[in-house]
Amino acid sequence: MRGAELFAGCGGLALGLSRAGIHHELMAEYDADAVATVHHNRDRGVEHVAHWPMELTDVRDIDWNNRARALDVISGGPPCQPFGIGGKKRGHEDSRDMWPEAIRSIREARPSAFLFENVRNLAGPRFLPYLEWVANHLRHPGDTLRMAETFEDHRVRLLNSSKPEEYHVAWRVVNAADFGAPQIRFRVLIFGLRADLGELPEYMRETHSRDRLLWEQYVTGEYWDRHGIKRRHEPELVKDRARVRALRDRGEEPSGLPWVTVRDSLMGLGEPTGARNHVLQPGARVYKGHTGSPLDLPAKALKAGDHGVPGGENMMVRDDGSVRYFTIREAARLVGLPDDYEFPRSWSETMRQLGNAVPSQLGQAAGEWIARTLANTGNSANRPLAVA
Repeated sequence: MRGAELFAGCGGLALGLSRAGIHHELMAEYDADAVATVHHNRDRGVEHVAHWPMELTDVRDIDWNNRARALDVISGGPPCQPFGIGGKKRGHEDSRDMWPEAIRSIREARPSAFLFENVRNLAGPRFLPYLEWVANHLRHPGDTLRMAETFEDHRVRLLNSSKPEEYHVAWRVVNAADFGAPQIRFRVLIFGLRADLGELPEYMRETHSRDRLLWEQYVTGEYWDRHGIKRRHEPELVKDRARVRALRDRGEEPSGLPWVTVRDSLMGLGEPTGARNHVLQPGARVYKGHTGSPLDLPAKALKAGDHGVPGGENMMVRDDGSVRYFTIREAARLVGLPDDYEFPRSWSETMRQLGNAVPSQLGQAAGEWIARTLANTGNSANRPLAVA
C-alpha cells in the first residue's frame, strides 16, 4: 500500500503503519528537531525507517494535485495544541489548527482510505461540534466553505447535507493500552474509506485488556512468575480489588492478551548505563497530581509541553517506592520504538517528541485494520472516485 504521512513527528504512527505494510511515499513534518531525529535513524538504516522520504515542510505548501490517484492511505495527527487540556483551547480559531489542511489532502489527493488521530479532548463537550465538522467535511471534502459563509453556517450545512458521501467516515476514542501499547494513552481515531469502495466494516477490536492482566497477576499469578517476583495477592488500587474479586467469583478466564505493563516493556533493559540514550536524568520528585507510573500497569501517558517535560511527569515508581524519570530509551520503548532507534537531541527535546508520539502499537493495529479493509474491497488507488 502506498501512503502519505502528515504531521509525522518522530515517527510513532508512521512506524506502526509501516509495520502494517504501508509504504510511505511522502512524509511531512514542520518541526526541524523531529525531522532530524527521523533523518538520523534513516541514515543509520533502521528497519522500516531506512526508506522514509521525510521532508521538512509545511503541509500548506504540498501540491496534492501532482499526487492525485496515487495513494492508498493518507494518515497523520494534526497539531493537538488547539484542543488539548492545557493551553488556550481556541480550537479552529487557533492558527495551529491544521485540520483544514488534512481535509484538503483528502479533497485533492483522493486516497482510497485515511486515518487521522488527535487528543481525546477533541471528543469532549467543548470541541465535539468541531469534531463533527471535521468528520462531516471529510465525508464531503469537496464541499468547501462558500464566500461569506461563516464556520458555523458551514458546519450546519455539512451536518444536514443530503449529497451522497464521497467518503464513509467513522471516529472513535481508543486507549492505546487496549492494543498492546505499554502506555495509557487515549486518542481519537478518524477512519475514512472512499465511498465507491464499499462500506466501513466493524471497528478494529481491542486485543489487550486490564481484566486479563488482573487475572494473570492476582488469580493465576503467572505475571509474577514470569518476572521472577514473589507473588502478590492484592492489587494496590481499590477499584482493582473489586474487579479481581469479581473475576475470581466468576471463574471465567478473560480472553485476549493482558495489558503490557511498564515492567514488561522494560524487561532486559536494566538500570541506566549511559549508552544508547539510556542515561539517568536527575531531578524527579513527587508532588500532588504527579506521582509517577507504577511498574505493574501500563505507564501513564507520556507528556511534553512546548519547552520539554512538565515537572513531575514521565517518572517510574520503582519497587522500593522511589521515583526517577524514564530515560529516553525507556520512553522510546513505551512508544513502541526499537532499541536501535536513536535520538540525537537533548533529553528535554527528545521527551517532547516522544510525548507527542502515537504509540506504534496503536498505529500498527489501525494500519492492519485499514489493510484488511482495502483488501476486502479489491482496492485500487487508481479507481475513479464517484462524485454526484
